[in-house]
Amino acid sequence: MIKTTKSLLAVTLVSALGLSTTYSTHAADDIKKDATINEEKWDVSNPPFALNEVTINTTETTWSSLDIAPNGKYMVFDMLGDIYKVNIDGGDATPITQDFAWNIHPSISPDGSKIAFISDRDGINNLWIMDSNGENLRQVTKEKNNLIHSPKWSPDGEYLLVSKGIMSSRSIPAGEIWMYHNTGGDGLQIKARNHGKKDQQNIADPVFSHDGKHIYFTENTVPGSRFDYNRDPLGGIFAITRFDRENGDESRYISGTGGAVVPTPSPDGKYVAFVRRVKEKTALFLKDIKTGEETPLTTELERDMQEGFGSEGYFAYFDWMPDSSAIVYWTGGTFHSINIDDKTISDININVEATLQYADALRFDVDVAPDEFDVNMIRWSQMSPDGKTLLFQALGKLYVKDVKSGKMKRLTKQNDHGEYYPRFSNDGKAIVYTTWNDDELGSVRIVSARGGKGKVITKQPGHYIEPSFSSDREKVVYRKFTGGYLLDPKYSVDPGIYVADLDRKTEKKVSDGGINPHFADDNSRVYFTESVGGTPYRETQLSSVNLQGNDKRTHLYGADDVSEYKLSHDKKWVAFVYQFKTFVTPFVENGKKVTIGPNMTSLPVTQLSSKAGEYLTWSPDNETVSWFNGPTFYSRSLKEAFAFVDGAPETLPDPVADGINLSFTTDADKPSGYKALIGGKVVTMRDADNTQEVIEDGVIIIKDNRIEAVGKRGDIAIPEGAMQIDASGKTIIPGLVDTHAHGAQGRNEIIPDKNWSQYSNVAFGVTTIHDPSNDTTEIFAASELQRKGDIVAPRIYSTGTILYGAEGLGYKAIINNYEDAYFHVERLKESGAISVKSYNQPRRDQRQQVLWASKNQDMMVVPEGGGKFQQNLTMLVDGHTGLEHSLPIERGYSDVTQLWKATEFGYTPTFVVSYGGMMGEEYWYDRTEVWKNPRLLRYTPATMLHSRSIRRPTAPDNQYNHQNVASYAKELRDNGVSVHIGAHGQREGLAAHWELWIMQQGGFTAWEALRGGTIDGAKHLGMGNDIGSIEKGKLADLVVIDGDVLADLRRSEYVEFTVLNGRVYEAATMNEVGSKTKRSPFFFEENNATFMPRTTAEAIDAKVHHFHWKH
Repeated sequence: MIKTTKSLLAVTLVSALGLSTTYSTHAADDIKKDATINEEKWDVSNPPFALNEVTINTTETTWSSLDIAPNGKYMVFDMLGDIYKVNIDGGDATPITQDFAWNIHPSISPDGSKIAFISDRDGINNLWIMDSNGENLRQVTKEKNNLIHSPKWSPDGEYLLVSKGIMSSRSIPAGEIWMYHNTGGDGLQIKARNHGKKDQQNIADPVFSHDGKHIYFTENTVPGSRFDYNRDPLGGIFAITRFDRENGDESRYISGTGGAVVPTPSPDGKYVAFVRRVKEKTALFLKDIKTGEETPLTTELERDMQEGFGSEGYFAYFDWMPDSSAIVYWTGGTFHSINIDDKTISDININVEATLQYADALRFDVDVAPDEFDVNMIRWSQMSPDGKTLLFQALGKLYVKDVKSGKMKRLTKQNDHGEYYPRFSNDGKAIVYTTWNDDELGSVRIVSARGGKGKVITKQPGHYIEPSFSSDREKVVYRKFTGGYLLDPKYSVDPGIYVADLDRKTEKKVSDGGINPHFADDNSRVYFTESVGGTPYRETQLSSVNLQGNDKRTHLYGADDVSEYKLSHDKKWVAFVYQFKTFVTPFVENGKKVTIGPNMTSLPVTQLSSKAGEYLTWSPDNETVSWFNGPTFYSRSLKEAFAFVDGAPETLPDPVADGINLSFTTDADKPSGYKALIGGKVVTMRDADNTQEVIEDGVIIIKDNRIEAVGKRGDIAIPEGAMQIDASGKTIIPGLVDTHAHGAQGRNEIIPDKNWSQYSNVAFGVTTIHDPSNDTTEIFAASELQRKGDIVAPRIYSTGTILYGAEGLGYKAIINNYEDAYFHVERLKESGAISVKSYNQPRRDQRQQVLWASKNQDMMVVPEGGGKFQQNLTMLVDGHTGLEHSLPIERGYSDVTQLWKATEFGYTPTFVVSYGGMMGEEYWYDRTEVWKNPRLLRYTPATMLHSRSIRRPTAPDNQYNHQNVASYAKELRDNGVSVHIGAHGQREGLAAHWELWIMQQGGFTAWEALRGGTIDGAKHLGMGNDIGSIEKGKLADLVVIDGDVLADLRRSEYVEFTVLNGRVYEAATMNEVGSKTKRSPFFFEENNATFMPRTTAEAIDAKVHHFHWKH
């Protein structure tokens, strides 16, 4: 048996140091912190964080794949990352592996002497072989980024088939079928992806025929390369393909209604067993190879994975008895044997005792509303040409800071509009920038570097960004984009790159596309970054046109790694951002497109930063490059970057690690005075793990932004002069905490004055959101504006941009060691993140490295579930904060429940986009007339609703999966697991209530569902000391709902008032109660029939997919 002895090793180490030998798994924590973690090879089985132990006893297992010995006397199966052996008639199971590696998919060799299996013990899922007793372990495949699953032996015992999951621009692996000799090697490709590098459609479940002449596998047959959710298996998604090993021919072997997955040939060569969907049931079928007849054996299998991703297989693998008389399979938490002749089913009862290891879940307290806060989202920082002043944007306005004295002041005095994208002129005398106001729209302006009032240089209002002077200050280049969605769509005609001649007062469009335009050399051309067409992933290049928009040339190519290029003013150098780091190299024109990157050999190249960076600028003398990340401004001179530059020191310094911190402290928004909510039913959520406190005819006293007192009317004195709100006949609950809330906070870095989607959130009672995927600079800029009180929105927390494991320019995070992980966590924390989203990093060592880097920086880690059940369990035992999205299986059983119960690993199933079947969001479109919801239409453009909700699919309840997800979530919560709402940004505010209603469909009571929408989410995010319950000292985030929500949870959407940070908003108008200032109308509000320009719709769709907001 494979078994590690970490406990013994730790005791030996502690004894050797002369310390106490009384062992606790936490005792070695400090030792591990001081240990060298940057070793050549990270060991996933022995990570640097401390591990706890839990022993479970179970007669149930979850999604267990099995294989039967050639003699038919026993079988092996997987459970919670270990492989077990049990008599074919059942009984006590014994472990073959028992370690912290995750071991699954056992397959016994034809002679019974070996077991092939999948293990991540080298850092990622690979194929391994061991003796049948667990000894003589050896590795077969050595993949570094692709995921190996589902091994099956050839009849002669020489070869093994596996599926190889390869990620493209989405982290949903597309499978290929590979064959390996049992001794290893690079393997032979049997079946490639049908659409090459861009493919997202899966191929899986490979197996040899009984005689080895054919290979069967599961193949996605839906046209196109893109994976889509909510596909219909009854119409056929998958089919079984047969591959002829002699001539290489492929043929569609089993297909049709309900699809066909997991081919499993009988040993006698007469049948192929497979899985098919029959209405709402998953069935085990037989195909008679001779006659072609397909016959169901049982329709009582657990729901298959046809509507999921299937990278770990489309059903728990089953096997034939050696005499082909019966099939043994797992379903419903237990094992069964079905006789293929009379279809009788016998239960195989087993018992497993397992000792498992797990790490503590990462969670840190968050100070939700201090009276002061540090402004960290400093954007577009730039040094003045004379080196005396730093220019930047914060809290929506432009500032200048004296480098020597540290004194800071506003550049302008106006408060009519936001100020964006500032740039110095080369002579340092002027600053160009853009503006935005929801009512007046935007402009390009120039202001004296000494400050004052900006002069408008654009001829009409519009949507303007990225302005830049020519070196002689005679021209300005800028980009115009289209409005709509969050911004008024007026003046959205003819977007592109423009050049304004300041003397002639003319504007000339020079390019339809491109971003980050700038001049160089003699100012006769405009240079810009653009996407390369016709590539599997987004790739970039630096191109240029002349001032008439002609003579287009492409100069540099950065593939899918370079996000930004900036030429020096003399056009002798180019700085670029490669995977979040800044570099510089000489720029040479040779009439061809030059590929650039840190490993280029054609020209010298130097890394400038050890920290992350963006927004590159050059000094006027072309000798220094600067950039920023979060609040820190960085710069480096060329003489410090290249030894051949005049003035270079003998030894060049390391890449820049230190910069100028531009962060500053400001007062947070905080109202003053007393308010009293009188007469409502108060659902406090105080001490919610032990009691269900409800105060009838209650009173809540608010002082400033915190709760002063809570109790019954008559027991609580109403302060003199307090604003009084009659809550009679209403229910008062804590503000809703949406722990997985996507959605745009701006467009192209412009934060609207009024974001209708956030107004809608507040109007529906959502007072805190945590967005686990968004544009880093946009969302933290919005977060600080909200905290300052400059915009109305829920409290905004986020991970910023995801740490993506697949291909994706601007959000793929390359992690090959602990230093890489630390770099990525640090860059996000510096910008304002409280957590990071580890998004389908394929290797477990990568995920552990992110965890360790986050632990060492007091950051939480909320991983993408990704529809991978086994991977989800490694996230649990490794100590992630919680799981984002649902388990992809129908439900867990006692083994999973006992393990989960032992941890503090949270669960945010996002019921509205629950994996594995029709999603909860579809249910509410099906069952309710969303497009008529008056509360939603107050703050949401009707056109955003019509296309999604009027012509909607319909299906019986048994086709929907969200109730199954909610049912198991209820079981987990009953066992102490924290379960929270996460509306995924699917429908502005309303979807948070869908989450509550779905919880009730799964068996939660109304009170329990409200607990999941309030205090459980608050605690999960480390905010339980400040929000989530109605009690003295907590922040005044409350929802006043018309009616008795405990009697009828569907009343929850009928919000009368939302109290956010002590300010009371009337949900019907979103006017602040007691304020003389009324909300100005949204751009669509008069007739709610505003349409988006096509280019905006395309841009929003790209953003939605870029940040994975749509499922």
